[in-house]
Amino acid sequence: MTAHRFLLAALLAGAFVSASAQDAALKSTPPITIAGGASDPAAVKRVQESLDAPWKYKSKRLSKAEVDALLAKSDSVIFIDLRQPAEFIQFGTFPVFLSVQNSDLEKQLAWIPRDRTIVTVSNHAQRAGAAADLLTAKGFKVAGATGAEEYEVAGGTTVAHLVPRQRVAAAATAPKP
Repeated sequence: MTAHRFLLAALLAGAFVSASAQDAALKSTPPITIAGGASDPAAVKRVQESLDAPWKYKSKRLSKAEVDALLAKSDSVIFIDLRQPAEFIQFGTFPVFLSVQNSDLEKQLAWIPRDRTIVTVSNHAQRAGAAADLLTAKGFKVAGATGAEEYEVAGGTTVAHLVPRQRVAAAATAPKP
């Protein structure tokens, strides 16, 4: 066997082993569960605990009806979701949103449109309330804050649950000799 063919065989074997390891890891990973909604007792409990906590922000905590009214004006409103992408998947998000991680919000102010009314979003509106206050202080027009899970438990139907794409094994995409 020539050195060139040996190297090619070793690379293919390595790709196969790597793909097998990825397949095993995917099979051992528990399936993603989607939380939220009035039919989920755990979600109802989380939302009730959040609603029972005192609201300590100047910005308004938006009701389901207020969020629905703002969603109807999608040309003039932008929802800024402050959560990590994994939270979008688990708890859902609104269909017209800009993703800005809460920790990066002040660094991203230049990218946030000033010609739209802003609704800040988190799971239960607490992070969203703090972000709404910050944006208001920076001169943005903010309607208020909402929680995606709060909205859904209150009967809101606009929350979209995103489904993550499955990873493709390396062996499936490796060129055939």
